[in-house]
Amino acid sequence: MSEELKKLVGTKAADMVTDGMVVGLGTGSTAKYAIMRLGERIRKEKIKFIGISTSKASSELAKKECIPLSTLEEHQVIDLTIDGADEVDPNLDLIKGLGGALLWEKVIASCTKKEVIIIDDSKLVDTLGTKSPLPVEVLQFAWKKVFRTLPKFKCKPILRMKEGKPFITDSGNYIIDCKFVEITDPFTLEKEINNIPGVVENGLFLGLAEVILVGSSSGIEEIHRRKKR
Repeated sequence: MSEELKKLVGTKAADMVTDGMVVGLGTGSTAKYAIMRLGERIRKEKIKFIGISTSKASSELAKKECIPLSTLEEHQVIDLTIDGADEVDPNLDLIKGLGGALLWEKVIASCTKKEVIIIDDSKLVDTLGTKSPLPVEVLQFAWKKVFRTLPKFKCKPILRMKEGKPFITDSGNYIIDCKFVEITDPFTLEKEINNIPGVVENGLFLGLAEVILVGSSSGIEEIHRRKKR
């Protein structure tokens, strides 16, 4: 997605925020534009809301934008969350986590009344797992055990690295990226992976997204979930 397109979908999502809301602040190169637009709305429109971040990086950007932040301890229900995704299928189910914040993102999404996902049309897929690997967040001391177990799900696991060392999440965990040919039964897979001792969470976000804003060369399309699961 071009930077201009990211800005357009980020701005449209941020403009859905209204006075008095508790807002989940997503992580990634597209979500940052939503955070920046929210900061602009605070300065120009004097809109008042409270942000809850899905990562340390988003918190840092929000502070620069003078967005007031709080925690889930103080606000256990979030009105609207704006975040990105790595894949979106026709049911509006997602794979997330290439940005490394999947655990916090899923916790925030689970507390959110309206989850708004901002993507470009390259992230749309017929079946999950066909383009993006599925990230699995694991405890450091258990990663090898989990790594040896994951291939039973017919995937190829790869420990995520950064600058020659294992990537470490904001919660101090590792991420194993699992490459599938396709994921035909995501609901069963989500449960079975999370049942492996040592797994903290995985990047299947099922039944959580309410609205998808899709940017493309022809403009922005708004897709709504047809029914709750």
